Amino acid sequence: MSTLVVCIDRGETVADIAGELPVVGEQAVRSLVTDVGLADPESSRVNCLLEGLRLAGELRDSGAEPVVAVVSGVDDSVDADRDLARQIERLLADRSIESAVVVTDSTAEERVVHVVESRVRVDAVSRVVVRQARDLESAYYLLKQFLANEELRQTVLVPIGVALLAVPVLVVFAQSLRAAVAAVAALTGLFVLYKGLGVDDALAALTGGVRDGLYTGRLSVVTGVIAGGFALVGLVVGVISASPLAGEASALVTVMAFLFDSVPWLTAAGLTASTGRAIDEWLHSSRVGNATLNLPFVLAAVGLVVRGFGAYFLERAGIIDPLRMPATSLGVVSIRGFTIGGDARLVAFVIAGVFVSLLGVVVAMRMGESSADERTESVD
Repeated sequence: MSTLVVCIDRGETVADIAGELPVVGEQAVRSLVTDVGLADPESSRVNCLLEGLRLAGELRDSGAEPVVAVVSGVDDSVDADRDLARQIERLLADRSIESAVVVTDSTAEERVVHVVESRVRVDAVSRVVVRQARDLESAYYLLKQFLANEELRQTVLVPIGVALLAVPVLVVFAQSLRAAVAAVAALTGLFVLYKGLGVDDALAALTGGVRDGLYTGRLSVVTGVIAGGFALVGLVVGVISASPLAGEASALVTVMAFLFDSVPWLTAAGLTASTGRAIDEWLHSSRVGNATLNLPFVLAAVGLVVRGFGAYFLERAGIIDPLRMPATSLGVVSIRGFTIGGDARLVAFVIAGVFVSLLGVVVAMRMGESSADERTESVD
């Protein structure tokens, strides 16, 4: 039984010089090395053929019976691969070969190693790379694979091209290279964050959800729009409240003023959106999940706690007055007016937030148990 040392070539040089393929035998391969070297002295195919002869010598010294051969495909196509397969089958049909050692000189040849593996056992693959060109060749094939990927081209090359075109345009209009570079750097940073944080995927998912909701008539689309309006109002109200304090009070007091006035609107936005989602779930499956049931209570609890802390800091800074409850009369029951401020006000809001949160847990558990019981009864 012999070992086949096969050199794989993907090009026209070897095929044109050899004439008849495959080339078999050490003397024939040695002659082919000289002819290929004279035709193209810079080609790495010469090193590939020499590596095949070297491996054959090592196998012979170890007691094996090597058979050196060269197979070649004219181009990178399916027909070329089939031609390589026919050459391998011709080698195996004429000789008793037990295993093979494949010698290549580039990534292109390594792609057809499976052609040899499908017909004979491959013990090793030896890739020959000229030392001076190793990094250059690897970079070349990486760049070639990169340019073949359409998604990578659009993601990397298009922004770079736009940035390079934007620099001279901005220099002409801004009359300043520094301003142009700063603008391009800012836009590039925004794009990197846009891709890195997955904003494009989130927007695509949001757009798909809105489209499906419009087609299926989901209530959550309407409540989502209302929630967006509430959130916008809350942000505007918070900015209006915090703006007069920006130059006078500390940063903490300014932030607390923004939260104190914006949190009620933001909480209303969250409650509206979560309510619409819960109604959609109930209409779709006649039940609502525990997480969906508990979400409005959690939002309300967080809103109460945040507003309580905001009121505490603003009252300490003298921005707002303590909370005054007027006198109330309900029939025979009358309540005197009283004032809640400072620590008592904060504690009251925190306790209210905890109570609302616990209430949400209880409601979710009860509703979840009821839904589970109904499903069990329907199965029975």
